[in-house]
Amino acid sequence: MIVGTVKEIKNHEYRVGLTPESVHELTAHGHRVLVETGAGEGIGASDALYEKAGAEIIATAADIFATAEMIVKVKEPQPQERAMLRPGQILYTYLHLAPDPEQTRDLIASGATCIAYETVTDASGGLPLLKPMSQVAGRMSIQAGATALEKAHGGRGVLLGGVPGVLPAKVVVIGGGVVGFNAAQMAAGLGADVTILDRSPEVLEKLGMYFEARAKTRFSNRANLAECVAEADLVIGAVLIPGAAAPKLVSAEMLKTMKKGAVLVDVAIDQGGCFETSHATTHAEPTYVVDGVVHYCVANMPGAVARTSTYALNNVTLPHALRIAELGWKDALRRDPHLRAGLNIWDGKVTYQAVAEDLGLPYTPVEDAIA
Repeated sequence: MIVGTVKEIKNHEYRVGLTPESVHELTAHGHRVLVETGAGEGIGASDALYEKAGAEIIATAADIFATAEMIVKVKEPQPQERAMLRPGQILYTYLHLAPDPEQTRDLIASGATCIAYETVTDASGGLPLLKPMSQVAGRMSIQAGATALEKAHGGRGVLLGGVPGVLPAKVVVIGGGVVGFNAAQMAAGLGADVTILDRSPEVLEKLGMYFEARAKTRFSNRANLAECVAEADLVIGAVLIPGAAAPKLVSAEMLKTMKKGAVLVDVAIDQGGCFETSHATTHAEPTYVVDGVVHYCVANMPGAVARTSTYALNNVTLPHALRIAELGWKDALRRDPHLRAGLNIWDGKVTYQAVAEDLGLPYTPVEDAIA
């Protein structure tokens, strides 16, 4: 198969779909790999390294889109990239379609076969292609929140861990999944006063056993959430419904009860955000203020630590890329029900139910696509 990867063009996105090591694996299996010149600059991978791994360096993204049978990316294709997709071409990347009707319409119109990293599953019911970026984003959320809390950045001027004789910051983490766990780990490690909210008794029990006295857990209902948010210096939004839009858990009314200069970090912003007042920001302009509360809503947080993120991502995306290249997408999906869950759009149809429901579009079962 001819596999292509292009330079990411989203604001301050430095990751790349394939590392030189991944290219080496693909070419060793007999596949042809096309890499746009400069695609790996953000992770310190030169064109020469890609050539050494067996890639062909191509001058423009347009040439790669015109030639490759499968495009491997990191972030969702931008409008000019979507315009270059063609019927039957495989797009393998993060998509996050539920809060993005414009992208969804363009991908439907393209006729491409679109496999989303974030909805591929595993035997335990997890999301293995989302997990490493959730780990990165969870840890980064505390770094970002700590910086935003500094007075020069609009925050309250509070140090997360405090100092002897001065109380630490109160950090509230909404959601005890991968993002929330990693955020709580970082915050507790810095000495913050950490509270984690979740609706699953099993998750709360696991978190309680892991953190013991280093973090508190509370059942997530409206009353508990409102109380915690009002007291917080930093709130991390870490909720996820696979493939669907994130629920708006912190309302605009709750925001009015918060301390001036408190910070919200919405890690769920890729799926539309879990704060009512959230809208996506970029690394160039990461924050804005509503009712005196600083909002950090960068939609590609792991892009800031591109090398770590790219290698962590390739560790989990490459095996599926190899399988698709070896077998073709239909056979690969027939053989692997977990990869099958990644198919979001095929032949102008939406094949992921949560996306179809959130956007009010007709739903076509994946089984129709692979029949």
